[in-house]
Amino acid sequence: MPEGTGIGASVRRREDARFLTGSGTYTDDINRHGQTHAIMVRSPHAHAKINKIDKSKTLGMPGVLAVYTGDDMKVGGLPCGWLVKNQDGSPMVEPPHPVIAQEFVRHVGDIVAVVIAETKQQARDGAEALGIDYGVLPAAVSLGDAVKPNAPQVWPQAKGNICYDWGLGDKAATDAAFAKAHKVAKIDLVNNRLIPNAMEPRAAIGDFDKATGDYTLYTTSQNPHVIRLLMGAFVLSIPESKLRIVAPDVGGGFGSKIFHYAEEAIVTWAAGQLKRPIKWTADRSESFMSDAHGRDHISHAELALDKDGKFLGLKVETLANMGAYLSTFSTCVPTYLYGTLLAGVYTTPAIFCNVKAVFTNTVPVDAYRGAGRPEATFLIERLVDVAAREMKMDPAEIRRKNFIQPSQFPYQTPVALQYDTGNYDATLDMAMKMIDYKGFAARKEAAAKKGKLRGIGMSCYIEACGIAPSAVVGSLGARAGLYESANVRVHPTGSVSIFTGSHQHGQGHETTFAQVVSEKLGVPLEQIDIVHGDTGKIAFGMGTYGSRSIAVGGAALVKALDKIVAKGKKIAAHLMEASEKDVEFKDGKFTVAGTDKAKTFGEVALTAYVPHNYPITELEPGLEEQAFYDPLNFTYPSGCYIAEVEIDKDTGTIEIARFVASDDFGKIINPMIVEGQVHGGIVQGIGQALLETCVYNKEGQLLTGSYNDYCLPRADDLPPLEVQHTDKPTPCTHNPLGVKGCGEAGAIGAPPAILNAICNALGVAHMDMPATNEKIWRAANAQTARAAE
Repeated sequence: MPEGTGIGASVRRREDARFLTGSGTYTDDINRHGQTHAIMVRSPHAHAKINKIDKSKTLGMPGVLAVYTGDDMKVGGLPCGWLVKNQDGSPMVEPPHPVIAQEFVRHVGDIVAVVIAETKQQARDGAEALGIDYGVLPAAVSLGDAVKPNAPQVWPQAKGNICYDWGLGDKAATDAAFAKAHKVAKIDLVNNRLIPNAMEPRAAIGDFDKATGDYTLYTTSQNPHVIRLLMGAFVLSIPESKLRIVAPDVGGGFGSKIFHYAEEAIVTWAAGQLKRPIKWTADRSESFMSDAHGRDHISHAELALDKDGKFLGLKVETLANMGAYLSTFSTCVPTYLYGTLLAGVYTTPAIFCNVKAVFTNTVPVDAYRGAGRPEATFLIERLVDVAAREMKMDPAEIRRKNFIQPSQFPYQTPVALQYDTGNYDATLDMAMKMIDYKGFAARKEAAAKKGKLRGIGMSCYIEACGIAPSAVVGSLGARAGLYESANVRVHPTGSVSIFTGSHQHGQGHETTFAQVVSEKLGVPLEQIDIVHGDTGKIAFGMGTYGSRSIAVGGAALVKALDKIVAKGKKIAAHLMEASEKDVEFKDGKFTVAGTDKAKTFGEVALTAYVPHNYPITELEPGLEEQAFYDPLNFTYPSGCYIAEVEIDKDTGTIEIARFVASDDFGKIINPMIVEGQVHGGIVQGIGQALLETCVYNKEGQLLTGSYNDYCLPRADDLPPLEVQHTDKPTPCTHNPLGVKGCGEAGAIGAPPAILNAICNALGVAHMDMPATNEKIWRAANAQTARAAE
């Protein structure tokens, strides 16, 4: 293996050169011959009946080629990918999700029509001229309002606006645990609704080949094969052999580009109607009202403790917002990605969780970086701090007392999951050492002398990455498999092309996957090509989400590489006139044990394609292998984050003085890329904790529909982020690389650490996110007033 290129090396990202020089190819950069442009006409109302759509004026305008409404586009609806059952075993309410609204609109931004013209401006002008008569109806906007008696009904078949009423855990055992509790800590909290803001807005180009009848969709997607499956089979009834999906360079996703969106189906279908390519690109305001949102929970939780601070039981009741329609994976986020993580890193023996999913007249809600895991961790870690406060215990002490210990693994939680490995004391110890936890009292005193309030807060998180295995999730309602595929093609000269079903949109796969290949085959990085994002080139794949790429996609790659090496040994044994069992492979060379006989990987590859001296009766020519990997379990990264904040009580201004992170990601492929992933996640977590929230008014109008109103973190909001990997890592026990996911950890662990620090500084039990300057100022002054009484 070339030095410094394999597993464990901090190799600079190979893909960055094209991005930094403006040479990337994003969907909007692609222009097809004869291309037209689409503008989606969207509802200005949260809930209304479509009385009439008058196309006449628009169709007479210059350049306008077509106007399509829901009456024109008679196709299947957008499917939901996960069926959740109610506590009584009955199925959830699954209303239709028309590609273009039919009869009713159910949120501001719902697509009512599409206008297609020669230029984007002509399409925009045509859209503005479209005559639409609405009959406005009452809207159910917030979670609290939607579940009130006599609330407006989003769907007539969803009584009380309830999609499902789901439960997990042993309620009787949990009730018994609470009956013997010495203390019960309680909390009511909101996990604020977020709007994803990837650098690249969504875009789609539909193309149709009149000669072959083939369709091609270029789109900003995290999982092109899943889009092909859903759109081809369920929406447009196009055979997969006639439908190609290309996801080129994608400028970030954070979960919001996992889903099959209506615009993808519209431009594909319309391209077939017009026999011309059609491009649609969202502007930022359109993204705010059409991209799936994230989070949006209201929860009540109670933790039962004995007199020594040991956790006895946990009860959780959550209302989860679905929005107006069920997005692709929306239903599993507040259930199997949330309820199953409520054990956290603790030995709580009895847990019961009840989740009611609620329809509202808002944009659909689905996975956003972390997807259920941030919501679970925020609830647990805030509640543990409340319990520490009530028990008069140090937050670190109460956590340590309840940690699952290394000797207890594999550990079966009371909420379905079995953790394979972990060492939570190690990450806590490292984080406390990094921040000088013992010295905090002195720093707090020094801050007080300056008239500032200083607080410290920690969060011990666990994440479940790489949803698996397919048989289990299928029994729980998943409507797709959750494996991954990889194809390794060795060329005659020994260079290698990798075709992976995983998709890169900022994670660095072109580097890390190449490092795995370099490690296994001894091939220089510059001779390794990573191909992804094109269903016409890759057999099948499930895409990238849930921190699954290296744990699932990388494992599939290793399986295929092992097949390459195994075949290479057979060829080398023939060339060196040796027994196959005596052939060894290391650092790009096949050798015969105990001799100086050797063949390079390149020599064996050439022999496979020029089989003049070849075991032709035993082996086919060529050197190409494919593998699928279906995980046996999730992987379980974990860690401890500690934040230290300083508050100006006169203004409510908050400064994050320190932020430290100690993570256990098992075996690490590229430490530099992992650190960057953690940095990005922490920044998004800080954004949720302090700044970001989606706000609708009572009529369902989006009040935070631009960057004027929706506040994202900026550089001056952030401290230097101190990130370390534990010195006692626990590799995953069930995948061939020993790796765990890392991409979402920061967004999971950061929010509770920040809020715990703020509550510690203010001396309050709880504050909901975002902890804005105004909220902090009010809390600080309320404390001051109480102290003066």
